[in-house]
Amino acid sequence: MDTSKGLVLVVEDEPAIADLERLYLTRAGYGVHVERDGTGVVDVVRRLGPVLIVLDVGLPGLDGIEVCRRLRAAEDWTPIIFVTARDDEVDRIVGLELGADDYVTKPFSPRELVARVASLVRRAQGPGRVSPLELAGVRLDPASRTVLSAGTEVVLTATEFDLLAALMRRPGQVFTREQLLSAVWGTAHYGGTRTVDVHIAQLRSKLGADAPIRTHRGVGYSATAAGREP
Repeated sequence: MDTSKGLVLVVEDEPAIADLERLYLTRAGYGVHVERDGTGVVDVVRRLGPVLIVLDVGLPGLDGIEVCRRLRAAEDWTPIIFVTARDDEVDRIVGLELGADDYVTKPFSPRELVARVASLVRRAQGPGRVSPLELAGVRLDPASRTVLSAGTEVVLTATEFDLLAALMRRPGQVFTREQLLSAVWGTAHYGGTRTVDVHIAQLRSKLGADAPIRTHRGVGYSATAAGREP
């Protein structure tokens, strides 16, 4: 079986779901390592270096929210897709604010999960040669997937990077939240427009007060040298 697309770490305590995820991801060309609880996940990520983590929220030992928190605190920005049985916006927002890149809610289509994994891995690996983008002291390099603000590197998740890139590629253009969901998450994403707001807030927090992102109330967002509205 071809596993040339990299290793995906599946952290799932329900054997049937873990086996289904392993089956579909393996068929799609990924290697798969499964952990049944969250206790040792940080060490496993450090040891195996997966290209992505499919992380169940309701884990025994250490839940998925805390696993994500510890990974991001350790400056590990491996892309994370949360899997949750709770269709609760508060839970989703907490996960996104901690640095998760996407989420699916049980029950989910395994094909949908594979599509999300493929999209996120592709985005995290980045394109070939693409010219850097610069605006208001922020420099974004799509090739190396690095962002500098006032000359200092800012570490972003894969989704935060793609959202900033989508805005900076067309400075001054106002994007609706629905347009950004389509451009960054894909048209299949059903998380709702609040997902965009959470990631914009995270970008502003990381880039500082001069972040080149402006809110257009009742419409959406744009990248502009003027920055956000006062």
